[in-house]
Amino acid sequence: MKESKKIPESATLMSTDSGEASHIYLLPNSLTAGNLFFGFLAILRCIQANYATDLLIISEYFTQAVWFILCSVICDALDGRVARLGGRESLFGKEFDSIADVVSFGVAPSLMMLFLILQPTEKYPFFLQIGWLIAFVYLLCASVRLARFNVLTHPMLTPIEPLKESKDFLGLPVPAAAGMIASLVLVLNSLELRGLAIALPPLMLAIAILMVSNISYPSFKDLDWQTSTRLKTFIYLIFGLAIIFIIKELAFALLFLSYIMYGPIRHFYRIYRTRKNSKKYS
Repeated sequence: MKESKKIPESATLMSTDSGEASHIYLLPNSLTAGNLFFGFLAILRCIQANYATDLLIISEYFTQAVWFILCSVICDALDGRVARLGGRESLFGKEFDSIADVVSFGVAPSLMMLFLILQPTEKYPFFLQIGWLIAFVYLLCASVRLARFNVLTHPMLTPIEPLKESKDFLGLPVPAAAGMIASLVLVLNSLELRGLAIALPPLMLAIAILMVSNISYPSFKDLDWQTSTRLKTFIYLIFGLAIIFIIKELAFALLFLSYIMYGPIRHFYRIYRTRKNSKKYS
């Protein structure tokens, strides 16, 4: 009499849930498709800007590409939230979202940076030679960041220790990285400072390192219609929105820069506080 092979519990769960995991829920996945659509348009505008000869048309194309990337950021922020609010999360939506993010927040910013530095670096041929490499490093780190996120948040795997009781992201989120680059390009175009695009390559390298780092960033997943706040905080928020409306082009760059800098500052402050406490009780 042959012994029956015991099927691992994880395999049974995966088999049972495969149909549910592959469901395509209309609203959240439509927003993800919108993310991909705007990312594609951003890439198209970057290519058109590269082949254009009129400086005004080039500036207009890059500005449009920036707004398309920012629209992708909005779609990406909404798709997961809509899925969670409706209880319609699926592994398909998660993988689809990552693929769209690689296009919108990986390929599009890389091409934007690469094409922007072609003219400003005519006097600096060294940057022309390594520009493509820097763009690829950024794209590689964005892809690794997304792959790591999918693994760390997989429902079949136990969360690692730093993420068990935290809703923070591990590493700089890819939409924030792309938003920082896009908003800086918007500033350069609006203030006619495209010659300063030479500063984009080292910035992209720094952002790429932050994406694959172990520095945590707030996710804001707890924010919903039920979230309450103090009156003072609410007034500060309204005041901040008024300032954003006034400075306009600089607003997005300052917002993304503040978010990016918040991670390292909080990270090193925690290290400093831990060391200080250890010395105090040693």
